[in-house]
Amino acid sequence: MDPDYSAQDVARCDLCKTAIAQSYCDFCHVNLCKPCIGEHISDDYKKHVIVPIQQRKSTLIYPKCQTHKNEDCKYQCKDCNISICIDCLASKHHNKEHEFVKLEEVFNTKKEHIQSDTEELKNQILPVYEEIGNELEMQIASLDGEYKKLTIEMSKQRKEIHREVDNAINQMEKEIGEIKLKHHSLLQKHLDEIKQLQFLMQQTLLALNDIEESNEVSKTIHYSSKNEEFNKLPPKVVASMPKFILKQREREELCSLIGKLTPLSTTLEERVFTTKKPNTSLRELLDEPELLKTIKTGHKTLRSVTCLNVEQIWTSGLTDDIKCFNIQGVLQKTIKTKSWEPPNDIALDRDGALFYTYSWITRTVYKIKNDQTEAIITLQEWRPFHLCVTSSGDLLVTMFSDYETPSKVVRYSGSTVKQTIQFDDKGHPLYSGNTHFKYISENRNLDICVADNGAGAVVVVNQAGKLRFRYTGHPSPTKNKPFKPFGITTDSQSRILTADSDNHCIHILHSDGRFLHYIDNCGLKNPWGLCVDSNDSLFVCENWKGDVKKIRYSK
Repeated sequence: MDPDYSAQDVARCDLCKTAIAQSYCDFCHVNLCKPCIGEHISDDYKKHVIVPIQQRKSTLIYPKCQTHKNEDCKYQCKDCNISICIDCLASKHHNKEHEFVKLEEVFNTKKEHIQSDTEELKNQILPVYEEIGNELEMQIASLDGEYKKLTIEMSKQRKEIHREVDNAINQMEKEIGEIKLKHHSLLQKHLDEIKQLQFLMQQTLLALNDIEESNEVSKTIHYSSKNEEFNKLPPKVVASMPKFILKQREREELCSLIGKLTPLSTTLEERVFTTKKPNTSLRELLDEPELLKTIKTGHKTLRSVTCLNVEQIWTSGLTDDIKCFNIQGVLQKTIKTKSWEPPNDIALDRDGALFYTYSWITRTVYKIKNDQTEAIITLQEWRPFHLCVTSSGDLLVTMFSDYETPSKVVRYSGSTVKQTIQFDDKGHPLYSGNTHFKYISENRNLDICVADNGAGAVVVVNQAGKLRFRYTGHPSPTKNKPFKPFGITTDSQSRILTADSDNHCIHILHSDGRFLHYIDNCGLKNPWGLCVDSNDSLFVCENWKGDVKKIRYSK
């Protein structure tokens, strides 16, 4: 379709600029209304080719002959590969044994080739490059997280080495204290010995003074000198101070103690081009969707439904029960949530493990497998609410903050954050603020689709988190309440289905955001959570009634 004349636009006359154009000049390539045709062809009516606007560009414009100036070249010489006119064919200037072909046939053949190339480029080659671009954008978006993990690992090593260094220094300080005590004891012992000798000398001096002043013969003649004993000095204690000998370390040696950082490794791997195959199992929308089954779940307030196959569905509401039903509506299993908390949302992975969120007290995402429940993600300042499992096995979680902060979508691999989607390229929030109803689904083309109830919009970003479009509802005389989407799901044709609870209907969108159809004829009352099984059967939660309706909407 010519983009200049799509269904939304009316072609206007290029001369008067106001009237609707009914005709087209195939020579000048201008739109014309009936009154302006005469003015347009007034200069040289012979050269103009006026056709109905529906047949625009249907008249071939041939090149002029270089030899016969007034003739159009309508033939091509296949031997010389030049365009020639009818006079060239009749004249002697061109070899009559050459093979000629009509330019119209060449034109039509080339047009077919161009159309084929256009289709191949648009539908097969370009989508491959878009996928490569999305993959690279996602890798770039995840760089901060990956390098942050690398820095955290190094910080842990830094703390460990600091701890070991502190322990080693503390041990050496302890040894210094022990050496000091030993040194002190040694010197103190020697000092005590000297003081003892000094005391003996003082006693001796007192005795000598007594003898000198005495006239007793006996004391004097029996005196024995101790000077010779005192002249023998005690040995000198020489204790050298211990020294701290610094060990010189080279930078390389220090780095080897910490660890080794491998360099960035890049290689070029040859890509094998595989074209995107067209979807051979095209499912067209039914004019009148059909109600196939109503399953009574017993939930007083039903919020979420999910399925892994065509055999059973899982449901949850505002109680601590997560219930599994077979397709006939028979209850197969009931699981009680941890701490008796009602789940905000539920999802299944390809192995049948069940995930659910609780945002009010524990702020946790739980995983149930083989009847064992474990907390895989626990948050502090954010509250996880709705979630879905992607085709690659990642977990997409919508979450909101206690503060005036825009909501966000976080991609997890296990419990590791791989990607955060919160703002567009201009830094504007993608999602409304701290409102919690934001159901989420991944499309077959890997787009991430969020039903943002607070914004009254379906917000779709590509795999790398770049905004593709916002859908804010479709005008309808029978839908008189504002569009406030709740549940959202996608099908095998990459169509997007979202629940318009206040207007009691489902909107079906094309993957590019165009409105396609309503589902509003199956007696739906307050539709909420949605899911689609592998046969593109739609399951709809009726919030207040507690029923799940199975609907066929495509063939």
